[in-house]
Amino acid sequence: MSSSEEGAAPAPAVRRAPESIAGLQEDYSNLCMEKSQKINLFISHILQEVDEKVKKGLEEEITLTIAGNNRLVPVERVTGEDFWILSRILKKHLYINGLDVRYNLLSDDGAYYAAKLLQKQLNLIYLNLMFNDIGPEGGKLIAKALHKNTTLKYLRMTGNKIENKGGMFFASMLQINSSLQKLDLSDCDLEESTVHLGYMLKENHCLVELHMCKHGIKNCGLQQLCNALYLNTTLRYLDVSCNKITCDGIEYLAEVLKSNTTLEVLDLSFNRIENAGANYLSETLTSHNRSLKALSVVSNNIEGEGLVALSKSMKTNPIFSNIYIWGNKFDEATCVAYSELIQMGCLKPDNTDVEPFVVDGHVHLSEVSNGLKKHYYWTPAYGEAYGPSSNAGFALTQVGQHI
Repeated sequence: MSSSEEGAAPAPAVRRAPESIAGLQEDYSNLCMEKSQKINLFISHILQEVDEKVKKGLEEEITLTIAGNNRLVPVERVTGEDFWILSRILKKHLYINGLDVRYNLLSDDGAYYAAKLLQKQLNLIYLNLMFNDIGPEGGKLIAKALHKNTTLKYLRMTGNKIENKGGMFFASMLQINSSLQKLDLSDCDLEESTVHLGYMLKENHCLVELHMCKHGIKNCGLQQLCNALYLNTTLRYLDVSCNKITCDGIEYLAEVLKSNTTLEVLDLSFNRIENAGANYLSETLTSHNRSLKALSVVSNNIEGEGLVALSKSMKTNPIFSNIYIWGNKFDEATCVAYSELIQMGCLKPDNTDVEPFVVDGHVHLSEVSNGLKKHYYWTPAYGEAYGPSSNAGFALTQVGQHI
């Protein structure tokens, strides 16, 4: 919105860190010396960069990113002891409202200090702990800390093997917590967690995004989730990719989508729904559902019949805007159908992962680097990391800064 228009709201005041407070890097170095803790040069470098930004003035709060997979600077991965010092520092610098420490070595020791941070740093809204060797006990500590936390909105536990024991504490927490909006429990060695998470979805009225990738979900588990979705009125993004779902489970899901008016993004990638499952979804999206915006059925053993059926639903459903189909069995009818969708304007090129091309008069489809969550496990060293074409799921369900 142009700020030059008459009557436009004034630009927000630039916020600065209080001059009486030392910089992050200085505080970090002093506390390391006080506690006889070795200085982590990677942490020190990142804190110095943030200090420089703060001196220039802040237009918004800052996410502190100390990712262990950073390829642009030498990385000394953060340990539980490093995180203890870091958490102590953050309690003094309240303009830090996001913390990303993915791909480090926190372990359960670091999870203990993360739990303490969640209890005391009450302005933290984003915490990314993905792939940090956190186990069931660490998961329990973090989940329990969220019983009383009322500010955290987005938590990523991806890749931490908290197992069913830790997952139970998260399911219980979500029946109590009233602030968490996005939760990622993918690849956490949870098996058939749908009973407990289903109970949670019936009670929880604030979660808008839930990732359950690699949970070993079968059709009966998906049915339990569907039963909960009849009662849930807030969930907008459901990720059940990389599970064991077939067309029988999709029949339950297609039925609940006839009455559910909340779900906007559905990730079914890397299951096995085949033609029958695609047809169930197509019938619902054509004749009933008018809330789902994006669907991924990547690598689901779907043939031409099912893929063409899904393409037809895009012609009649004005809300259904994004579809991802790569990794299935394309025939010429499929290629022609999706080429026509793009030519007619029913499907924008940025909203799908295929692009038509013609060879010897025949239409083919090539893969395009778009998707619901391309930068899920990694971010590029340069260029746009969070563009809507490559991360459509996150863009469509955006509910606030960093989330």
